[in-house]
Amino acid sequence: MSTRLDKRFAKLKGESRPAFVTFITANDPDFDFSLEILKGLPGAGSDVIELGMPFTDPMADGPAIQASSQRALKAGATMKKTLDLVRAFRAGDNDTPIVLMGYYNPIYHMGVPHFLEAAKDAGVDGLIVVDLPPEEDDELCEPALKAGLNFIRLATPTTDDKRLPAVLANTSGFVYYVSITGITGSATPETSKVAAAVERIKRHTSLPVAVGFGIKTPEQAKAIASAADGAVVGSAIVGAIADELDASGKPRAGAAPRVLALVRDLANGVHSAHARAAE
Repeated sequence: MSTRLDKRFAKLKGESRPAFVTFITANDPDFDFSLEILKGLPGAGSDVIELGMPFTDPMADGPAIQASSQRALKAGATMKKTLDLVRAFRAGDNDTPIVLMGYYNPIYHMGVPHFLEAAKDAGVDGLIVVDLPPEEDDELCEPALKAGLNFIRLATPTTDDKRLPAVLANTSGFVYYVSITGITGSATPETSKVAAAVERIKRHTSLPVAVGFGIKTPEQAKAIASAADGAVVGSAIVGAIADELDASGKPRAGAAPRVLALVRDLANGVHSAHARAAE
């Protein structure tokens, strides 16, 4: 079965352009503002949306995304509200892929069968669950694939050729290459190293490879997108949302258009990159 992710990456490949993948945290700083940004992302150039599932201990994330999770939880974020966001988005957009990204605890707490049924019903296309290794595939990955959801796995600079086949075994949709060692938003990736890593991953899979962690400017986005099938930006967008909040944590007037203007600039960087040579 061809998913929205499969269709989107096939379309982009046909157009010879890389994907711009954006990340925001659900319910940050509240439901309505989060939905406004979510609805605005495709028009600002986002090809694929990663929606963060708020969690109390996002250990792989840097200060910006950790803070966004705390804001979301303070505003009453729940898994149900996250899925309600997706459902509200789907009312006006049935094409843009949405991937839920985060940690296993909130999914486990909801119950895997219930979560998968609710996620599919809401219009979720895939999952990135950073703390479930391939050895735990029967826990969530395999049931998710059976439910028709893509399961996107992370590969890192420390994922060697011996480990890579296990990481890729049940991966679908795309491979998310973490361009640096460390937490999100903590360093800037080196394009030459990223290009070499993408080539190495491509020797093991025909899936698209999107690169994230540390991309902050349109210039960096363009450089990374030229070395991969897509570039992922999260911390820069989440940081822009934080910058638009007043002392009480509420969005200032005109906040959403200003955040989306940054997204548009980043999208222009990605989409101006030369596509990778055909495989």
